[in-house]
Amino acid sequence: MAEASQKIPVTVLTGYLGAGKTTLLNRILSENHGKKYAVIVNEFGEIGIDNDLIIGADEEVFEMNNGCICCTVRGDLVRIMDGLMKRKGKFDAIIVETTGLADPAPVAQTFFVDEDVQKNARLDAVVTVADAKWLSDRLKDAPEAKNQIAFADVIVLNKTDLVSKPELAEVEARIRGINPYAKLHRTERCQVGLTDVLERGAFDLDRILEIEPDFLEAGDDHDHDHDHHHNHDHDHNHDHGHGLKHYHDEDMQSLSLRSEKPLDPTKFMPWLQNLVATEGQKILRSKGILAFTGDDDRYVFQGVHMMLEGDHQRKWKDGEKRESRVVFIGRELPEQAIRDGFEQCITT
Repeated sequence: MAEASQKIPVTVLTGYLGAGKTTLLNRILSENHGKKYAVIVNEFGEIGIDNDLIIGADEEVFEMNNGCICCTVRGDLVRIMDGLMKRKGKFDAIIVETTGLADPAPVAQTFFVDEDVQKNARLDAVVTVADAKWLSDRLKDAPEAKNQIAFADVIVLNKTDLVSKPELAEVEARIRGINPYAKLHRTERCQVGLTDVLERGAFDLDRILEIEPDFLEAGDDHDHDHDHHHNHDHDHNHDHGHGLKHYHDEDMQSLSLRSEKPLDPTKFMPWLQNLVATEGQKILRSKGILAFTGDDDRYVFQGVHMMLEGDHQRKWKDGEKRESRVVFIGRELPEQAIRDGFEQCITT
């Protein structure tokens, strides 16, 4: 197993048609960011790459003058990944764009399934570009749009200049009703720092926790308070005044668990594996940082439906609070059973 740090980070970029994914991809392919990104897209036609920026192209792969390369998903993503891994100039990161109508799950799952891919690459983050003006409509009529929000580690809420402040507050509340945990950036024309969306290290959750210390506050005092959808993220709303409606998305739930006492790995790992094996269709994303009894290393895991990957990440630092935090996002989650199962994994 390659160390997680040596694996190439992969960003899955998703978002509904017209939300601004193409704008973001064009920035990656043309800006002078000094990184080598490999960008895997569905259709070049959709992106309209500026020919002046292309320096060399064999039929499947374009090289851009800023050092990025670009190829299409013709057929099998695994095959393309293998081809990229064999190229001499290794990449800083790989970006895979999904079609606007697609559910990101199968693309994300590729990075858990194929052994060769797993050796060399790791899913870094799912980034969803959402259109501030049309998202609310899309959530009503397009289940894919909801999946893309639920799935995200990072949400780029784009075209915020086209909506009023109250409309923006409302669309954010809707997003939070589906996914309280993603890092949210408000943008116009996808003007977001590329480091905010690429190479996030979202797998280790650290950057998220650094930036949003309240990331999982819901677990603290509310262990037995099942109204957990509403106590997540007052921090996001501080600049909108207090008149904000909280949406609770009937169709999508999020659940956070935490324990300050260490977990028993001989209980926790089998419980988690069994949970995703039996309920995986309902669980879109799972992730956590774990403190195990008698283990000086933090263990981190993330999952997509039934697939999990996890690794010892690093030593717990001196003075760092050794606590375990786990998040599930999905539909019709068997919430009480999950809470009870987690409790039973705590070392007494």
